[in-house]
Amino acid sequence: MNTLLEGFLEAIRLIIALDPATYQALGLSIKVTLYALLLSSVAGFPMGILLAFSSFWGKKTLVNLIYTFMGFPPVVAGLLVYLFYSRQGPLGSLQLLFTPHVMIVAQIILALPVIIGLTYLGIKAVDPSIASLAHTLGATRWQISWMVLKEMRLAILGALITAFGAAISEVGAAMLVGGNIDGHTRSLTTALMLETRQGNFARALALGIILITVSFFINILLVNLTERKGLKRYARSNS
Repeated sequence: MNTLLEGFLEAIRLIIALDPATYQALGLSIKVTLYALLLSSVAGFPMGILLAFSSFWGKKTLVNLIYTFMGFPPVVAGLLVYLFYSRQGPLGSLQLLFTPHVMIVAQIILALPVIIGLTYLGIKAVDPSIASLAHTLGATRWQISWMVLKEMRLAILGALITAFGAAISEVGAAMLVGGNIDGHTRSLTTALMLETRQGNFARALALGIILITVSFFINILLVNLTERKGLKRYARSNS
């Protein structure tokens, strides 16, 4: 109980005192996660849409693989990225190992299947009569896709929140490919792990509290943005 109280007090102290190491780790965590989320969204949503509206041999197997990779172990993702970017790897000449760039790549591997899979499930959950009616009225394939996307905005929000949570809370891959270098690749999660190993449980708990708090407010922002757009659309449709 004392450790829990000390952790909360330490979290408040780190925030108020503008602790440089803490804010640097926090900034790196947010930067890497948002870049990974942006790139995963740009690629993942179109891929999920294309997968949902396409029919081809092996589609069921591909969907099952995507579902499997939605639970891909982070440490395995980190190992694969490490092998690719190590000196002996095919991308070793880029010399990007132990940099934030490779940390982003590792997080993309974790976030991309989540966005593809949840987008696919969201489209499949939309009432098929919407697409049928739009097709009857002469809508193009892209117009039908856009109508379906409007109906599944909550599924899109769920995909973003789930992918964000998987990326920002990741530690295994970040340790492997980032190296936990102070001032360079040390994120909140890897700093938390380091403090725990050193027996600084109050500081480790404080970092965890800060991480959860930041994630909470970012998720609130995402939810509010989606709900406002939904309310505006509803108001226009009833005006």
